[in-house]
Amino acid sequence: MKLGDALARTVRCYPDKLALVTDDGRSFTYTELDERSTRLANAITDRIGTGRCAVLSVNTVAAIESMWAGNKRGLATVQLSYRATVGELKRMAETGDAEALLFDDHNADDALELLDRGAFDVAVHAGDRDIEREDVESYEDVLAAAETELDDSHPVDDECAILYTSGTTSVPKAVPFDQEQLWYGAIQGIMEHGIDETDVALCTSPWYHMVTTDAWLYPHFVAGATVVLHSTFEPEEALQLIEGHDVTGLLGVPTQLKALNDVQRAAETPYDTESLSYIRTGGAIVTENLIEATHEHLSEHVYNTYGMTEAGPDLTFAHPDVQEEHPGTIGKEAFSWEIRVVESVPISEHPDPEATVDPGERGEIIARGPGMSYGYIDNEEASEKSYFDGWLRTRDVARIDEEGYLYIVDRVDNMINSGGENVYPAEVERVLGNHPEVDEACVFGLDDEDWGQVVTAVVVTESDITAEDLEEYCLQHDGLANFKRPRNYAITADPLPRTDTGTLIRDDLIEKHFS
Repeated sequence: MKLGDALARTVRCYPDKLALVTDDGRSFTYTELDERSTRLANAITDRIGTGRCAVLSVNTVAAIESMWAGNKRGLATVQLSYRATVGELKRMAETGDAEALLFDDHNADDALELLDRGAFDVAVHAGDRDIEREDVESYEDVLAAAETELDDSHPVDDECAILYTSGTTSVPKAVPFDQEQLWYGAIQGIMEHGIDETDVALCTSPWYHMVTTDAWLYPHFVAGATVVLHSTFEPEEALQLIEGHDVTGLLGVPTQLKALNDVQRAAETPYDTESLSYIRTGGAIVTENLIEATHEHLSEHVYNTYGMTEAGPDLTFAHPDVQEEHPGTIGKEAFSWEIRVVESVPISEHPDPEATVDPGERGEIIARGPGMSYGYIDNEEASEKSYFDGWLRTRDVARIDEEGYLYIVDRVDNMINSGGENVYPAEVERVLGNHPEVDEACVFGLDDEDWGQVVTAVVVTESDITAEDLEEYCLQHDGLANFKRPRNYAITADPLPRTDTGTLIRDDLIEKHFS
């Protein structure tokens, strides 16, 4: 099924139900969202024909309407990151072959600079800021002047979206998806959480990320649920929205969950989060301490998930009940995926899908399923490394237990070789992260003449803990072999640098603390 058809079904079934509620008090029914997105689809076509439209916005109604409009046109919405630099945005737009730009107040300065650089032929501004330029039109004026019946030429194709990888070590890569691929992802999300039309979901993570787009927004729209839009994440505001709208579903990366827990812990009267029946997390290590704190302050219904942009919403998920007996697991393969853990090989080679590892052993995760993408745009070399024989290479190392549950060990390219022994940073980070005085930790290898590399850690804490205290903790921990313990520490109160989806940016820490 195509995503556009699934959204049309929702409008037929729930025309008068609330589709969107904003953090500034506006609301839109599914009929209103349908009509406004039709107007937008027609308006874009009037201006650029069959060209693609890029969107640079925080979580706004216009961003959501652009997603719906793209499906109606059958032409991909180019979903730009508002965390990127102007230079990066220009390259991303060029790679996505976008001819028009829709932007909001929050990103107006960057958008205008992009126009000055000649990145777009057409620009539409959604917001209250006064912008007096002949090459920029008002969003609401554009909608008001557009036809209410969808242009007969639509949809011209079955494209849905162009999304971008995190880009922690390279320029973000563009990944195209069609409507059937992302429909599989949306249905998968509905099945994982049991989402239906009675649910109310808070959207507080950036809309343009794959996890927010296809693991959160589309599942709730396909099910006919209500989405509460939080423009940008602020923990106390998020908790107010949860309490005020009886939110049932929350998507949050570990750093967001920690921030929400901290507010609840410090509050004399914590916010009422009893309505929460499913919390989805992932994107970084989910420690036992974080799960326990989230159970205490938010909800006991925490789903740990694992995925990547190239794969759609997620590859695996762990039900809350599973995590009690299998702490730290990312679960088993999601509904539309086949997952294998195979013997690791260098990046320059393709793994053998038949070389699966035994329980207790480690290997690289590879995956295949109908919702996966087919490759990157304009990056054939990267595509050849990640896609092979119908399989997607994740480059993530995992351990599989006797019952088939998966545990992420680390990235293939993060591995430390110290004195001839292989050390995966995520293992050490998990141990350090469970120390009661440690907020978070990042581990990497530093070059060393004697050992090749030495295990090194940056630890975030508000306490007076010392490197000697951490050394003693690691020595006594029965889950960490002696050769894996850090030999160097940097202790700081500053949060670790991460991407929007929670991925650590190790290079920044090395430069800051050990250059």
